[in-house]
Amino acid sequence: MNITPHDLHWRDAYKLMIGSILPRPIAFVSTIDSNGMANLAPFSFFTAICADPLMICFAPMRRGTDGCKKDTLVNIEATGEFVVNIVGEQIVEPMNETAAEFDPEVDEFQVTGLTPIPSELIRPYRVQESAIHMECVLHDILHFGDQPGAGSLVIGKVVMMHISDELYADGKIDMQKLLPIGRMAGQVYTRAASDTFILERKK
Repeated sequence: MNITPHDLHWRDAYKLMIGSILPRPIAFVSTIDSNGMANLAPFSFFTAICADPLMICFAPMRRGTDGCKKDTLVNIEATGEFVVNIVGEQIVEPMNETAAEFDPEVDEFQVTGLTPIPSELIRPYRVQESAIHMECVLHDILHFGDQPGAGSLVIGKVVMMHISDELYADGKIDMQKLLPIGRMAGQVYTRAASDTFILERKK
């Protein structure tokens, strides 16, 4: 089967994309607006870029209803700062609650009962219940349209990492203690550490 994406409605193209690119890690992004109101939202278009400098990126899509920017993107454009909180199995339920489209004046920390704690170098709060936090300053944003289905690529430089002591040993993170969650298609998620195997890279 050969499919030309631009011949499809964007929602149909989206279904093919998220059904093909998986599992996807989840960036649980905390920001604040220009008035200091906290915001918290998950994004599964998320990955690493490079280690020196330590750069990561995530891609918030435009709202499917009206093409407006999501609060996370608006806040990052205004402040240039954000935190990526890594989603482990322990916080998957409150993370899912924040995926709803709340009004900008709603604090998702209060909605979910998650605990905001201060960052070291930037203003947005971290999620205490998350085992890993990445404090980021904005490097660049690339925009790809302003219609429903369009999106932006947010590139951030990690200026501080916070890792729970129980996860950290010999410079590495224990995946079995982190219990990371991945996003599949539709309403399906996966426990990324539950069924793994070793495959040595050829030299």
